Amino acid sequence: MKNQLFASPILLECRRWLALSGLLVVVAIQSVAAQSIGFRTEDVKFTSAGITLAGTLLTPKHPVTAVVLVHGSGQEKRQLELAARLASRGIAVLTYDKRGVGESGGVYVGPEVGTNNVDAANLDLLAADASAATTALAARLPARHGPVGLAGGSQAGWVVPLAATKNPAVGFMVLFSGPVVSVREQLRFQFFTNGDRRFWDTHTEAEARQHLRHDPDRYQFADTDARGVLATLAIPGLWLLGGQDIQVPVRLSMENLDTLKAQGKPYQYQLFPALGHNTAFAKSNEPVEAAIRWMAALPRLQKRKMSMVKR
Repeated sequence: MKNQLFASPILLECRRWLALSGLLVVVAIQSVAAQSIGFRTEDVKFTSAGITLAGTLLTPKHPVTAVVLVHGSGQEKRQLELAARLASRGIAVLTYDKRGVGESGGVYVGPEVGTNNVDAANLDLLAADASAATTALAARLPARHGPVGLAGGSQAGWVVPLAATKNPAVGFMVLFSGPVVSVREQLRFQFFTNGDRRFWDTHTEAEARQHLRHDPDRYQFADTDARGVLATLAIPGLWLLGGQDIQVPVRLSMENLDTLKAQGKPYQYQLFPALGHNTAFAKSNEPVEAAIRWMAALPRLQKRKMSMVKR
């Protein structure tokens, strides 16, 4: 039972990825090499909370925006294939190995090694790493560059907003399948759906809400609620959500985003009804394309906002 402890918010999201990790890393590196026209790559190292993290920086000649890729749960290395796709469209990217994974120092925390990766202390530590990555990215950009932000999936739905509270250099957020609920609510939902890919064929949203509200908690930990963190931020954010998700309560997350938007927060979301969890790696290219279009438009929106302030 120990190895199942805190069965990770959204750990299922990375099991398929990890099962093929060796192959995918090779393919990703080959992909970067094949697409290097238009941007350069550079291995970088930076420090966070006393340890050294290792990553790769992909820089177009004239970056329109810049983004750090933040991990979901699991033993994730740098996401080179996604980074190359973004860089080929004019977005500078820093992608790094999670602490304790690949070439990064530190100790990995997660259910695979019998430790708790959902406690607030661990999420805060991962957020510190993302903040340090943002500083490292900003320091290596050309003098003239667009906004700098954070993009990630799944568990990054908590890590990215926390990182944004730590670093004023973070100018926007992009979340693929990012929960806008508490960790406790997400775990109750995930335990109820139990990995059933046909869950929504036999269950209703109302039924899921009942379990999310009233099911007993299996584990005790210090909780983190994305709503409370997001309420303190004023930077643009985009969520790309899958309607068939069985790990994140998507419709409740959209309701919570609507509430935050009504309070004046510059948040947007897009629902892809046929997609499940981890929309960044879906068979459909549309979630990533939507994110690219949104990020590419940010400099124009920023200039327009500054122009209106001057008036």
